[in-house]
Amino acid sequence: MSYLCTMNQQNILEKLGIETLNPMQSEAFTTIQSNPEVVLLSPTGTGKTVAFLLPIIDRLDENCAEVQVLIVVPSRELALQIEQVIRQMGTGFKTNAVYGGRAGSKDKIDLKHRPAILIGTPGRLADHLRKESFSTEFIKTLVLDEFDKSLEVGFEAEMTEIIAALPGVKNKVLTSATQALKIPSSVGLKHPKYINYLHETITQLTLKTILSPSKDKLETLVDALSHIGNQPGIIFCNFKETIQRVSDHLTANNISHGTFHGGMEQIDRERALVKFRNGTHQLILATDLAARGLDIPEIKFILHYQLPSKSQEFTHRNGRTARMNSDGTAYILAWKNEDLPDFIGKTPIEEFRPAPLPLPSIWKTVYISGGRRDKISKGDIAGLFQKQGKLKPDEVGVIEIKQDCAFVGVLASKIEDLIYLTNNSKLKTKKIRVSEI
Repeated sequence: MSYLCTMNQQNILEKLGIETLNPMQSEAFTTIQSNPEVVLLSPTGTGKTVAFLLPIIDRLDENCAEVQVLIVVPSRELALQIEQVIRQMGTGFKTNAVYGGRAGSKDKIDLKHRPAILIGTPGRLADHLRKESFSTEFIKTLVLDEFDKSLEVGFEAEMTEIIAALPGVKNKVLTSATQALKIPSSVGLKHPKYINYLHETITQLTLKTILSPSKDKLETLVDALSHIGNQPGIIFCNFKETIQRVSDHLTANNISHGTFHGGMEQIDRERALVKFRNGTHQLILATDLAARGLDIPEIKFILHYQLPSKSQEFTHRNGRTARMNSDGTAYILAWKNEDLPDFIGKTPIEEFRPAPLPLPSIWKTVYISGGRRDKISKGDIAGLFQKQGKLKPDEVGVIEIKQDCAFVGVLASKIEDLIYLTNNSKLKTKKIRVSEI
């Protein structure tokens, strides 16, 4: 088939661990190749990122030393996720992500040698365009990923500014996981080709309601988490103040968890996700910021401690579980006298008996002060921890390497000895610090 017609594309799929594209990805590949304007609608977790990246990378000019593709995303996390996917593809094309909360000096370093693909949030991209940080002459492709969020009122001015600054764009791709509202005229679409898989992907999502006898639902939440047991999940709240209150209560009950919301520093948000990915935390308390574009593994459940006001956000939250035709459960925690929104519909009541609290995780996370920039690999870290740190292979968990640092899941009972044995060691040519986060 056309999407497997070159060895380069086959190599990319192998690096991503994909045997073959799903029907949506296959159709997106051929449609984006042959149409200048494409709107791709498909549920969360169906592989939209790969779907639009493959045909876009296929037409990059390796002799061009300027930015050729601009990908606009509504959140820092989505920018980082797309950047990571492109790195995993191993295409040889330079890619960078810029976003609010990141030091401007880092942007300056990355943009000095132009990336072929630039990913960014509306505010930061608009700022760079005003400063003329890079040439727009060779940008022929514009992607608005999760465009329904990027085109909301909060980003409207920046989005209009960005699109107006790219007169040479010949190809536009818009993606979303929901049936979005009307696309503003400022986007400049004339005759877009729609690919709509919103109603064709069958997932095994189960919706259940948990009733709380009191309006204050904290005690029922603890009972619910005990009933659900040791499974990875996200608890959604509407406000960071609510997250703090719920977090304090879970901490008082010795239930380990992370938090994730827009009021946190970027470094703390990234570390919360690292701990969630490596199993240090099975639970994460989050606002709707976590409903889209997060690079997290399959989770078994999500729980709505508070319901969103819009059906779209309810859909996005639920899309964090039951992804790619796997099963998952979405729980609605409601006061017994509460009137639920019409978009919920009828859901069965989940009843349960008292159960033991979830067990603490067997994993903790260590920070290493060296990364890709220092030519450090996962094998280097595993070798250091096993040889000098005296760990067995199954006592080293998930290893994540960033540009200037790395994070490793380590068996909790071994972490103190490991730090004592490896801190201030030399890894490749760099003396590294090893500490718990």
